[in-house]
Amino acid sequence: MAVSSLVAPAPFRRSARNGAVRNAVHQHRHLSRQGLLERAFTFAFRGLVYAQIWEDPVVDLEALQLQADSRMITIASGGCNAMSYLTADPAEIVAVDLNPAHVALMRLKLAAARHLPDYEHFRRFFAEAGAKENLAAYRDHVAPHLDAATRRYWEGRDALGRRRIGGFARHFYRRGLLGRFITAAHLVARLYGVDPRDMLAAETREEQRRLFEEKLSPIFDKKFVRWLTDQPASLFGLGIPPAQYEALVGGDPGGMSSVLRRRLEKLACDFDYADNYFAWQAFGRGYGKGETAPLPPYLQEAHYEDVVARLDRIAIHHANYGEHLAGQPDASLDRYVLLDAQDWMTDAQLTALWGEITRTAKPGSRVLFRTAAEPTLLPGRVPDANLDLWDYRAEASADLTARDRSSIYGGVHLYVRKG
Repeated sequence: MAVSSLVAPAPFRRSARNGAVRNAVHQHRHLSRQGLLERAFTFAFRGLVYAQIWEDPVVDLEALQLQADSRMITIASGGCNAMSYLTADPAEIVAVDLNPAHVALMRLKLAAARHLPDYEHFRRFFAEAGAKENLAAYRDHVAPHLDAATRRYWEGRDALGRRRIGGFARHFYRRGLLGRFITAAHLVARLYGVDPRDMLAAETREEQRRLFEEKLSPIFDKKFVRWLTDQPASLFGLGIPPAQYEALVGGDPGGMSSVLRRRLEKLACDFDYADNYFAWQAFGRGYGKGETAPLPPYLQEAHYEDVVARLDRIAIHHANYGEHLAGQPDASLDRYVLLDAQDWMTDAQLTALWGEITRTAKPGSRVLFRTAAEPTLLPGRVPDANLDLWDYRAEASADLTARDRSSIYGGVHLYVRKG
């Protein structure tokens, strides 16, 4: 999930950063109920949100069909997918993000891939992300190669006074807004005598479903859980702002608890845990251990040498998506990944963004994005004169949605430029 707006911030300046996020989220009067929720969300969004991105890169790569001459732009978020796209050997990847913590994380990943001695060090740093040896690896191999702002970020301290780089020696994937949300969800489950880690003992799909129906599903019927999930602020940890919360509920008579139960059911039951690292993050709060643990493509040993060899093809910018596109020549790009940023946008922002996408897109360009609700949100909000230049691949989109292993989105959508 991601924030995007049409105002570009200056790199790593707190006031500019907060202003950009405010422009993306604040759509109501300050003292209105929605306005207060929006301002509470931007306060919560000040630091690291996603230690790991929650969009399935395997689905992305299939939809994007990257070619040797592909030039693409994506929202960085945790950086996992942008680096995983390197496995398809595109010519160039530009990653942009309004959150300086995400920019710092991706720059750390790029420096680690380039300067750690070998795959074992790289895997331990990001796949295990809890080994004390990671601190020495950072000090000796990575820190000397970081730019000053990124090094200040990682060697600085968080709100609890902990050095941020210390997270890689103490369960990094439990940090950030999403990591704390998953920890809180585990605590709620344990109040009802359920340990979500038990899900990972399942060896078959049938056993996965049985455990879900016996252990996890009943929790969503609890009065306290129904009340808790009906509070928009309770889902800030998922990176869901108030406007997206309303789209996610979508009039479901069961409320948000019903929506979350269906999404968790898909994650728990529809994919084998042996190759679904999203399930391991949700139920185990980290990647699995050992050589057979499922990992994102960029962390897999089979792709390591290719990823390292292609690192120079990635550029990371603390910038706004639309503003960055505005500085690109006509017909200069052919792949666009928007995550779920459009769920946050007004009609005017969507129109401006798609104007820049259409201007910079070559014929045959592909745009991939996700939505909290199931339908694509563009018809009726982006002018037909613009949208008519694009072919919405409805059947492919439905198939991609069904196979997205992260399971948290209502829709995965693919548009292809005509002509």
